[in-house]
Amino acid sequence: MVESVPSSRRRRIGILLFDGVKMLDFAGPAEVFVEANQTVSAYEVVLLSVDGQPVHTSIGAQVGVTRAVAEAGRFDTVVIPGSELPPERFVTDELLAAARQLASDTRRLTSVCSGAYVLAHLGVLDGRRATTHWKFVRTLAERFPRVEVDPDAIFVRDGHVYTSAGVAAGLDLALALVEEDHGADIARRVAQSLLVYVQRAGRQSQFSVALAGPAPRSSLVRSIADLIWTDPTYPYTVQTLAEHARVSPRHLSRLFREELDSSPAEYVAEVRFAYARDKLDAGHTVTEVALLAGYGSAEAMRRAFVTRLGVSPKKYQQRFRTTVRLDADLAAEPAHVRNSGVPVRR
Repeated sequence: MVESVPSSRRRRIGILLFDGVKMLDFAGPAEVFVEANQTVSAYEVVLLSVDGQPVHTSIGAQVGVTRAVAEAGRFDTVVIPGSELPPERFVTDELLAAARQLASDTRRLTSVCSGAYVLAHLGVLDGRRATTHWKFVRTLAERFPRVEVDPDAIFVRDGHVYTSAGVAAGLDLALALVEEDHGADIARRVAQSLLVYVQRAGRQSQFSVALAGPAPRSSLVRSIADLIWTDPTYPYTVQTLAEHARVSPRHLSRLFREELDSSPAEYVAEVRFAYARDKLDAGHTVTEVALLAGYGSAEAMRRAFVTRLGVSPKKYQQRFRTTVRLDADLAAEPAHVRNSGVPVRR
């Protein structure tokens, strides 16, 4: 049953489109909010352009908009999607003027992928943590040195400003906003309806073990990799993995080195480490994660984290939770400061 919410109380979501906008960067978050309406009917999604005219997207399709920015009014949340075009081509003076108007009167300001460049040009990200798609993080950091660019996060919240990595990360960000507005149960229903993972934690890496390294070429190595991913907590050895594949340990090790540039033991360790990071991001304690991830003890997991990240699991988790403290600091600010729109450059 859909919960009835008066139209006057629905949160207006303004999504700013432009020629060359990446289709999934705006369609994904829009669908999350629309899907949430199947349960709570609490969002009004408004597609905008600088002049109210249709735009041509990254796939060549023309998309109509609801209205021009100048006549759009105030929004609870503003979304600035990105583009595959170089920022110097799509971040025009007209787009910046429109984004500035929207940013000056909104509760939440968000970007997807290279949409972070728009916020950076406005000065909104100065002194803040932010992220973008891995393809753009280096140039973002170089061009805007006052922005604390996190090259690995799926999305980052700093105060009322949210930035996310590209494409599918926009879904994660939108699900996080729905959870923030209506709770974890509603966000979970939306994710289930869209057949996507329930919101990945913002600090989860853009670079999973499966994506960062080479893909298995043979069905044999692929089957062993899948086995490890299915249950990374199992105490695998080269011998047990080789027995599963019905080959010798030496042959399996040679195939792993040729196809994955890793030994079977190294691959197990990397998958287990990625699993542990995800569990820490989800809020589990260090002791719980050590058991869940198959490390056997908190000390063994601590050694793994120090070796790979240079910090202990506890310190890693504390860094992940800094955005919570930032949110608390924001809530403690006087209302006239908290709702002032675009922040003053720091």
